[in-house]
Amino acid sequence: METVILVDEFDNAIGEMEKMEAHEKGLLHRAFSIFLFNSSKQVLLQQRALKKYHSPGLWTNACCSHPRPNEDLKEAALRRLGEELNVVAPIEEVFSFTYHASFENGLIEHEYDHVFFGNYNGEIAYNTEEVMATEWYTIEEVEAMIEEAPLKLTPWFLIAWPLVKAQKFEDLK
Repeated sequence: METVILVDEFDNAIGEMEKMEAHEKGLLHRAFSIFLFNSSKQVLLQQRALKKYHSPGLWTNACCSHPRPNEDLKEAALRRLGEELNVVAPIEEVFSFTYHASFENGLIEHEYDHVFFGNYNGEIAYNTEEVMATEWYTIEEVEAMIEEAPLKLTPWFLIAWPLVKAQKFEDLK
């Protein structure tokens, strides 16, 4: 049974709950998202596996998940990066945001999302239980995807992307 950390609007832990119950009730909980960039000024997107409990087959950032109770946030992000993509890369937390999204299956994401940036140029040997595909995209290609096919992207990616650009865009020109 996976447990998430329930938080208040300031990311103070206020309890724990089984992950699916938290998503059924739409309770605010701690999460993280990782954006990986390569030396060719591209960002890695993953297509979520069709078996995922929500947003199956949608494209999103390199990796996202929840820290376990009593687990350091950065260590949790590094753990999931390895579990989902078989990647070891340096990452740093850059910003955080809160979002709320409802899904067709009745689940609700209500997350206090900590966003990490990392640099990586190696191979991606993703876990097929978690990921259906990965692809490196230029900023222009991501912008075109958002404009032409936003329903192919996860709700949190659409919210995070403008914030990512504001933090990283100068580095990627």
